[in-house]
Parts: sequence; structure tokens; C-alpha cells
Amino acid sequence: MSKNINILTAAALIALASGNTWAATTTLDLAGPWRFALDREDKGATEQWFAKRLDQELKLPGSLQEQGFGDEVTVNTAWIGGIVDRSWFEAPQYAPYRQPGNIKVPFWLQPEKHYAGAAWYQREVEIPAAWAGRRVVIHLERPHWGTTVWVDDRLLGTNISLATPHEYDATAALTPGKHRLTVRVDNRMIINIGANSHSVSDHTQGNWNGLVGALKLIATDRVWLDDLQVYPDVANRKVKAVATIGNLTRGAGSGVLKVSAESYNAGAPHRPAFREVPVKWGTDGQKVEFEYELGAGAQLWDEFSPALYRLKVELEGRDRENRCQDEKQVTFGLREVKRDGTQIAINGRKIFLRGTLECCIFPLTGYPPTDPVSWKRIIKICQAHGLNHIRFHSWTPPQAAFEAADELGFFYYVECPSWANGGSSVGDGKPVDRWIYAEGDRILRELGNHPSFIMLSYGNEPGGKNQKEFLGNLIKHWKSLDTRRLYTSGAGWPMIAENDFHVTPAPRIQAWGQGLNSRINAKPPETVTDYRDFIQKAGAPVVSHEIGQWCAYPNFDEIPKYKGWLKPRNFEIFRDSLKARGMLDQARDFLLASGKLQALCYKEDIESALRTPGMAGFELLDLHDFPGQGTALVGVLDPFWESKGYITAEEYHRFSCETVPLARLPKRLQENTETFSAKVEIAHYGGQDWAAAKPTWRVRDAGGKTVAFGALKAGPLTTGTLTEVGEVRLSLAAFTTAAKLNLEVSLEGTAYANDWDFWVYPAAAPAPAPAGILIASTLDDQALETLKAGGKVLLAVPPAHVKGDELGRVQIGFSSIFWNTAWTRRQPPHTLGILCDPAHPALAEFPTEFHSNWQWWELVSRSHPFILNDAPAGFRPVVQVVDDWVTNRKLGLAFEARVAGGRLLACAMDISTDLEHRPVARQMRRSLLNYMAGAGFNPRAELAADYVRSLMQGPSLMQKSGAKIIRVSSAEPEYGAENILDGDQRTMWHTPWGDNAPRWPHEVVVGFNAPLEIKGLTLLPRQDKNRNGWIKDYAVYLSEDGQTWGAPVACGSLAANAQLKKILFPQPAKGRFLKLEALSGFDQQPFASLAELEVW
Repeated sequence: MSKNINILTAAALIALASGNTWAATTTLDLAGPWRFALDREDKGATEQWFAKRLDQELKLPGSLQEQGFGDEVTVNTAWIGGIVDRSWFEAPQYAPYRQPGNIKVPFWLQPEKHYAGAAWYQREVEIPAAWAGRRVVIHLERPHWGTTVWVDDRLLGTNISLATPHEYDATAALTPGKHRLTVRVDNRMIINIGANSHSVSDHTQGNWNGLVGALKLIATDRVWLDDLQVYPDVANRKVKAVATIGNLTRGAGSGVLKVSAESYNAGAPHRPAFREVPVKWGTDGQKVEFEYELGAGAQLWDEFSPALYRLKVELEGRDRENRCQDEKQVTFGLREVKRDGTQIAINGRKIFLRGTLECCIFPLTGYPPTDPVSWKRIIKICQAHGLNHIRFHSWTPPQAAFEAADELGFFYYVECPSWANGGSSVGDGKPVDRWIYAEGDRILRELGNHPSFIMLSYGNEPGGKNQKEFLGNLIKHWKSLDTRRLYTSGAGWPMIAENDFHVTPAPRIQAWGQGLNSRINAKPPETVTDYRDFIQKAGAPVVSHEIGQWCAYPNFDEIPKYKGWLKPRNFEIFRDSLKARGMLDQARDFLLASGKLQALCYKEDIESALRTPGMAGFELLDLHDFPGQGTALVGVLDPFWESKGYITAEEYHRFSCETVPLARLPKRLQENTETFSAKVEIAHYGGQDWAAAKPTWRVRDAGGKTVAFGALKAGPLTTGTLTEVGEVRLSLAAFTTAAKLNLEVSLEGTAYANDWDFWVYPAAAPAPAPAGILIASTLDDQALETLKAGGKVLLAVPPAHVKGDELGRVQIGFSSIFWNTAWTRRQPPHTLGILCDPAHPALAEFPTEFHSNWQWWELVSRSHPFILNDAPAGFRPVVQVVDDWVTNRKLGLAFEARVAGGRLLACAMDISTDLEHRPVARQMRRSLLNYMAGAGFNPRAELAADYVRSLMQGPSLMQKSGAKIIRVSSAEPEYGAENILDGDQRTMWHTPWGDNAPRWPHEVVVGFNAPLEIKGLTLLPRQDKNRNGWIKDYAVYLSEDGQTWGAPVACGSLAANAQLKKILFPQPAKGRFLKLEALSGFDQQPFASLAELEVW
């Protein structure tokens, strides 16, 4: 093994005798035509295809699929990647897309050709005579995935790295003359690193097979510089360098390392003093460690001044027979990254990580670019939106990405290419464990010098019972190898003591599974909440995991952009569905309205993090769209990093950059008897302190007119901190009509500014119905007679009485869809905000834009949209709801029509209850009634009375009887027993899962207002295409007091399917309490689940 030599001071130079001519490192490019063959039957190795001439031809670098080779996609295509919603394989609406010649899948971008298996690539190479006696290496920058290499008939070896180049020593095989080079590439799951890992799955890059990036032969002397690592010492303005000398001569030798450096991109160049380091090496080479002083004029690297140095080390020496020469040049930055309390610091300055994910999304090629120009484009787009880092989710980008980030002052959080979950795990002794160790070591060696590379973890959201111990030991291992960056266990979890920082989803406004119970959907809008309590208890800096995930409607104008081998067949399916519903003409409006809401949601997510004292950062999911996992349109940019047209980079930058004014509004919705107040802070993470910032504020009305302004506390802003600069207070008494207002805070003399909408409403009592208007909650006889007489009816339907469809009632929230409904098993909300015409006279007294804004929270949080699929073609609601693109239903919160000879305006928002405390609902009611009272209320569309009735349903027996949960044996958080009474088929009760999950039996007790005679009940199993927790054996009990139960009134076994189960009691029974006891399930799992329970 190599021995370390520590050389910290200069020594006498070794004299070098004359000898053979020295030769520099030279290369031979392998790009161009290659021959190839597909090995579908995996017989190439046994039949020795390396020894024969392959027939077909393609070009490398590249993939075989992008050049038209592979198989047609069928219903039986073996994808890599999970498919949660598998309805495509059986649902009637997808039948046209399962037909040969018209296969279209909704899961991800669809390859024109698919191939998973071995493929063989071959070409001739001619080694020049000048390479005789030299070391020769085959360099394949980015294969996908495993390679096996032969030269002529000689096997050189295999490599299964997904992150670093595959290199093969071919010294013995590639002698001067012509040779046959054969590379077998296998893109199957060689090691189970997790089928959803973005390094291998079909979700994003597609499972391509090929060789991309630099393909070349490298010739060096047989004694060469094999590696050069640079470890900055910022405090002392020097670096420690570790050079590895390789040796194939079998002889010892000595020489000198000539060391020089130069900064090259930060104004005046800086050239530290030249140094020579004497070296000796043994038969197996040598590691040489030395220090190199940069001096007092050394330039530091950070996001604001990314000064880079090129360190050049030249080896000159000889052994007993030959002279040797080699040169290695690396780029580095004088940079250190450390923990500073709950924050992260670069060169002692606290930073705030404002990041987005990159999930290997490159729709034209599938594979990532290997040139710095392409990466600079992406980074500059991120910077234009105020961001300063990217997290690479379960993959590692190529060298060019780091070169670009180094030059632009951009941070990277890199992951080993694994998402070991959903069929994979870490810490259980599987091959993936050893692979992660090896892959991490390769990443650190290949990419460790880059100053942009500041964080590393195993990968994403690990599975495995032993994950904490395994990942803790992995972090210790990495720290023993390389101190140049921070390490954490994994993105998402676990939070363990070994972590330098935590990446956790806890501090964000919508957690997985929260649905309509999240802060953004369940609580009135405000800008006060932060995560300081969590941060202080975390024990290490906290970066919020995958915040956002807010969706917008598909941009069908994007379809022509996909000119490569990956096609948006998912968009074609969604577009066909919208066209079938008669709403294709609204596609652009749906995009813009949902996009405006999406941007509002992201702004609040980001500001919640920025206003948290001591927080380390956030990572968005995402700045750009994610095409896989059922189609997650979570970006304000499309997969090409291009704008979708509803928010500019400049607008985004205002709330996500290095210096952001923040206002804490206790409420956004106020009455004119109140005083508006907002404490103002500045989150400043710029390159230096400000000596005298001058913050000002201004309030404008909807027309842009200033109604109030003032100055806040001027003074210093310390970088890395949150500084309070005063409070804005404004009496609202002057606003006698409903108004939207906007508070803007800016820093005088700079472009830094931010703003917040808020609303003021009259505090007057609810408006009575004007003469001639009947307000009804259902289309009963009185309402119908009024219409038949030519009268006017405001049909204010209680949301609980709005009818759903086979999916249940539409679950609308204020926010847009979280991630997507296909991957989350239809977690609510199921909608993407409202769409309306602000100029419609029905909304004349209700200040609004065409899209959702925060004032709509009060209305949509108490609503269930009408499903208007069967309304006449062209029928448009007054207030429309943008549905999930998977279902594309025509939804409305308010519509008008002529019905039975009269005029009707129907409203599915609660504008009837608790109006003294709900000024927004009160204002909507007033606006609708005043519109109906005027001459302009003259609907053009006609609807049949029976159709209007079909949009509603009466209360169920459970609702009439006041059913409520009295107790439950156990429940997983967010999956409480109340879900079985909510009338929503998509929610459920689920007992806890995990290592300590309670065993059978499980029970839930329901109480009624009064004793109830019951003939039987219906049970609806969970409806998310997951059988976990389905109940098999059951018993039902009734009781008068909820304590004494007696014998069961019914018991039996249920069928193992998701269909509604009807249980008929032997005879009607009476009780005030009902207990359902779940005795067993269909699998070995201990938990129970149930979507709905109803009595009859």
C-alpha cells in the first residue's frame, strides 16, 4: 500500500540526471461512430460478442434510445419507478391509451423507445507508436449504468458507479497498433438502490442506455500524478495539498513537485509564490502531503465573490531506468463551511440556503449536460429568482455542473445516487450498503476540490430499521476522509446526532398527509407564524425539506418543446380529457389562474422560513416542473427552466433573495373598525453588513394609489440575521367599502422590496335579502314556485349538501394541489384555485382578481364545488374552480341560470352562517344579492330544475343524528377516526403503522344525539388503491350508555376488495352508541383502515 509522506517545510532538491525524453499527458478522443448490438437475451458475454464485429451503428456520446433504438412501449413495459395510481392499467377512461399504436402513459414523460438490459458498443482504436511503454487509461465520463470493458479479447473489468467516470487501466492491452474496444452497458437495476432514485428511474431522466460526456483514451508516463486534493485553511490563508503518485514501473524513484497557483476570475489576479517539494515514491507509488501558502493577498470564495485558484503541480523525477513527468491542475476556492449555532457559515459569515431541487430533469436528452455552459444557464436562472443553491435529489451531477457553480458562486448539496425506500433500505446488510460507501468515496475523490460542493448525504428519505446506525457510521467515515464540507444522514430524515445539519420536512406549511388540516388550508391567512421553537430544539442547523410542492395546471402550449425522445404523452391525455369536457378553450386561463395561486403559496412558504430566527435554509420542490411520479407540475418554470407566464424572475426575487423585507401581519382580512398592524423585519444575508439601511413603507389601493406611507427605523443590518425595524399601523376607519390594499416595504436607494396584500371590509351587519329575492338552501317547492312565477332565487346551498361523484365531494382548499393526486393517493385539496371574471357584475362589490388570493380562504374553506359536467356546452360558472388535470371536472362555486322560467343564482360557498364573524362571506353575500336586485341579473344559460336538484343531496342519517366519534382505540396522526364520518371517500381512519403498531383488534365508538333505530350499516374500505388495513372479520355492538355493550348485533367477514360493504342486522336494533370492532385483516399487517361508515 502507499505510504504517506508529510512534507511541511522546504528541503534540499533532488538532482535529476539526464535520461529518456519526457512526454506529457496526451489523449485520444473516442467520440464519433460506434458499432452496437442490443443483448435482449443476455447472451453476449457467454457468446463472446467482444470477439466479433457488431453490425449496427450509432454515435457516441449519446444514448441508444434517443437514436431510435429499443422497443415500443406497451402495457407490459417494465418500468423502473413506482406507480402509485395504477388506474391506467384498468380504468375505462384510459382504455384508448392502452391500445397498440396509441400507447400513452400519464406517469411521466414517455420514451419513444424503451430498453432495459445489456447493450454492446464497439469501435476500433489505433494507438500511436509514441504511446509505447506509456500508461493508457480508458475514460468514460458518464455511462448509464454498469460497464464491462474488453480490449480485443482481454477483459479489463467492470464499474457500477452512477456518479463518477468509469476508468479502466488498459496499459497492458492498448499497445501501439489497432485494437478493438468493446463496452457492455447494462441499465437494469444492478443494485437495488431504490427504484425511484432519480439516478436510474423513468420518473425524470428516463432509463437510458449509453455513454455520454467525454469518451477518451489518456496516456501518461508510468509514474504519474494520480490524484490531487486541496484542503483550504482560510484562517491561515494557505492550503494543504495531498498528491497521490501512481507507479507502474515496479521501481522506486524520486523527484520534485513544482507547485504554483493563480487566481483567475476575481479582478486582479493573485499569484502566490512558487514552491518545489521533493518527493520519493516506492514500487506502489506514494501519497505526498504538503502545505502551500497563499499569502496575505489570498482571495476567498463565496457566493458574492467566487474567487477561484488553479493549482498546478508538476512532477519531474526518475527511477533507476527512466525519467518521468506529469502535470495535474485542479481548481479550488479558499473556502470553509461550518456550523455556527443553528446556522451555517461560509468563511465565518452566516448564510441562508435558498435552494431548489434538481431531479435529473433534462427532457430533450434524458441525461444531464456535460458542458459548463448549459449548467451556467440553469444556475443563472436560479440566481435570477433569488436562489443560491441546488439540492441534487438522489443523483450526482457531472463535473461540468461543479465547474459552473464554482465560477458563479453557487452552492450544491449533493446526494449519493440513492433513494433506498419502497423496496430498498439501508443498514440491513444488503449490497446497497457497500455500494453507498464506495460511491461516496468516489464522489469525494472526483469532486471534492470544488468549493461549490458544500454538503453531502447518502441520498433521499431512507428506509430500513437500522438506518440511524448505518448513516451515523457513514457520516463518521466521510468526516474522517474529508473535512471540506458538511454531512447529513439523508434528505428528509433521520435527525441523528452525527448530522452537521438536518434536512427535515417539519418546518413547512403543508406536511405530507395533512391535506386540508395544514396551516395554509385550515387557519386564517397571516404572516406571523415561524418555526423558531423547532429550530431551537433541533440541535443542529435545519434546512426545510422540499417545501412547496404547489401545483399549477398543465401548460399545453409546452408540448411542441419536446423535440427529443421523451414525449409528454401525459399532457396529451390531460388535454384530451379537458377537450372532452368542453373546456379546452379555458386551458390557458386555468394555467394562469392556478399559477398565480401557486406563486402565492410559494411566497408564504419561503417567507415563513426567512422570518424564522436562526433557520439555516429551505429547499424548494421545486422552481421548475417535475414530469414524473404521476406528473407534478410544481414549478413556476417548466422542465426546460423557462417561464410559464404568470410570475417573473424579478417578482420572485423580491421574496427569495439575499435581503428580503418581511412583514408580520396577524391577519390579512380585517374590518374597518380595526387598526391594521404589521411588525417589519429585514432578513439580511448579503455579502456584508449595512451601516445605515433606510426602510420605508407604503400602502396602496387596488388602483396603485398611495393611501399611507412612512419611514421605519434606520440603522445597521448585520448580515446573517433577522433585524426588526419597526411597526406599521394604520386605522382602517376611512374604508367604508370593501377594498384590497397592499403594503410594500422597501430599502431606500436599493431594489430590495417586498409586499403583501390585505383586505378591509365594512363592519356592517349581514345584508338582508332585497325585495323580490328568495333565499333558499334547497330547490324546494317554494323555491321552484318562485322561479315558475318568474321570480329570483339565491340558492345558498350548505356545502355539506353539495353532491359529489364517484370520488366523493370535491375537496377544495385554499391552496393548490400538493405534489399531485396520483402519487399522494388523492390527498386533498383536489383543486387549483378559483377562476372568475372580476368585471362580472355579480362580483362588483367583492374585490378580487381573476384568480385566488388570500381573501378567498374564508369562502373556499367552507365550500364544496358543484360538479357541472352535464351542464350545456359552453356553460361557465360565475366563480369557477380549476380542477385537478387528472379528472378535469367542470366545477363551480357560484353559477347563474334561467330555471323554470325564473332567474337563479346558486352558491356552494357558505354565505349564510356565522356572518358576524366572517366579513368576506358577508361581503360576497352582499355583492350577489345586490347584483340579483338590479336589472343586470339576466342569465342567458338555461338549466332544468331537475338538473339543479341533482347537484345537491340531503343530509345522511348519520348527519341528521349528530353522529360523532366518542373514542377510538388508536389512530395514526392525520388519519383520525373522524374521517369515517366526513362523507369524503378519499379520507380514512388508519391505526398507527411502524415498528410499534398496535395489534388487532381495533375499535371505534360512534355516538348519536339520541337513541337511534338502526337496520344495518355500510362500510367503505379505503379507496386509494391500497389494501393496507382492509378489515376482514368484524363485530358491531349497540349500547345505551357507551359502556355496557352486550352481545354483538352483527358479526361476520368482509370480502377482500374496495367495494362498499353492506351489513344487514338480523333485526333492527336501537342504541345511542355504536361500536365497530375490527377483529382481523387480510394480510399479516397489524393495522386497520376504513374510509366511511354509514348507518341506515
